[in-house]
Parts: sequence; structure tokens; C-alpha cells
Amino acid sequence: MAIKILWVYMVTINAAALILCIYDKRAAIKKRSRISEKALFFVSFIGGAAGMYIGMLTARHKTRHWYFMVFVPLMLIAHVLLIV
Repeated sequence: MAIKILWVYMVTINAAALILCIYDKRAAIKKRSRISEKALFFVSFIGGAAGMYIGMLTARHKTRHWYFMVFVPLMLIAHVLLIV
């Protein structure tokens, strides 16, 4: 039961991270209100690193910021290691 809850949580948080990343990219293009970098990092930290990384690569968003390109993959590795 706990493993099922963990999987549901991970799928949900990663889907949310992906959506947030794509939304923020579109907001940047349209010069609209943006999602803060702190919020994007927080979602990555609480389990959404895979979704955030996929969003970064597919939408080409935050890829010029070295701290996103270093810390999001590191968080992803940490999440994988914690789950395994």
C-alpha cells in the first residue's frame, strides 16, 4: 500500500513539475507573470525533479541557468537513490 501511494505521489508531483515548467516558459514568451525560481526548485526538491528536467529539456526552459542544469539533475539522482 505504501509503495502504491509513493508511486501516485511521484507521478503527480512530476506531472505538476512538467506543467509548471511549460507554463513558466509560455509566460516568459508572452511577458506575463512568472513562477519564481524558488517555487520551481521547491517542486523539484519535493519529488518533481524528473518532471522539471524533462520540462527543461523539451521546452528549452532554464537551460542557460547553470544552477538549474546542475541542481535539478542532482535532485533527480538523489530521488532515484532514495527510492531504490
